[in-house]
Amino acid sequence: MSFFKKMKEKFTGQSDAVTEKFKEGLSKTRNSFVGAMNDLVKNYRTVDEDFFEELEEILISADVGVHTVMELIDDLKDEARKRNIHDAKDIQPVISEKLAELLQKSDQESHLLIKENELTVILFVGVNGVGKTTSIGKLAHKFKQENKKVLLAAGDTFRAGAIEQLEVWGERVGVDVIKQQAGSDPAAVMFDAIQSAKSRKADILLCDTAGRLQNKVNLMNELEKVKRVLTKEIPDAPHEVLLVLDATTGQNAMSQAKVFQKATDVTGIVLTKLDGTAKGGIVLAIRHELDIPVKLIGLGEGLDDLYEFEADQFVHGLFSDVLEQVEEAADSGPK
Repeated sequence: MSFFKKMKEKFTGQSDAVTEKFKEGLSKTRNSFVGAMNDLVKNYRTVDEDFFEELEEILISADVGVHTVMELIDDLKDEARKRNIHDAKDIQPVISEKLAELLQKSDQESHLLIKENELTVILFVGVNGVGKTTSIGKLAHKFKQENKKVLLAAGDTFRAGAIEQLEVWGERVGVDVIKQQAGSDPAAVMFDAIQSAKSRKADILLCDTAGRLQNKVNLMNELEKVKRVLTKEIPDAPHEVLLVLDATTGQNAMSQAKVFQKATDVTGIVLTKLDGTAKGGIVLAIRHELDIPVKLIGLGEGLDDLYEFEADQFVHGLFSDVLEQVEEAADSGPK
């Protein structure tokens, strides 16, 4: 069975709204990346060295990352030889297949680790301005919709307005915010938040942190102190350390990820503003080069526009136009 046919069958009966949201949210990337690929297939009838060189340029321009691109191109060349592919149009499903394999190494890796009948502590890290507080608010809303009792911890005590911003989100989604005065010790805020979460029998505690990367050493020391406080109170906390990155910043997001990965045990990526970039290939670069799973993606401004990442949905969102062409060709073929 072809990759596109498998994909069509997989999404038949699934939530059309989610599939459509991925398709709509990835439209900028799809128009530039897949558009360039379609032109490539038209220009090159056969799969040869020149074809792969141009495909390499397309992938790099989509911010897929040089190391990832080199490995992907080598894999595609091997597959073309193994499957005896000579026609350029026949390589498109193989590209889709390889992208999906790169993005998700297991079915469970994109799922958040949520403790059953225990307090789950999720720590958010990332530089200022990437959408960290907004992501916390949206995730709090998602958990509330699942009937979970949620608390927020205002650990970004230094940035002007950060506590108030989190309080606005708390009011908007109907969850309480544990806070202290501006300039307080973030670790002390986390201690208070853990005690409050325990006494209130909360299910989820979402913790905001500072993101002043210009004071890199101080920031990383502060994050380590916060983690120590959480672990002292709950030995296996934090259960997730989510690094929030802005997809529109491309390779800058990769640089940020490398810094935070060295300082904290990042367990997953929240990639915001994916709908606002034509270079959604950054998802592949982060997943492959840093070996950190993408767990959540932002595909819009709405309260419900934070989605659990699914590699197949992502690839379907990218190649939906190609999928439709394949279906049309099959339908118009000999009966």
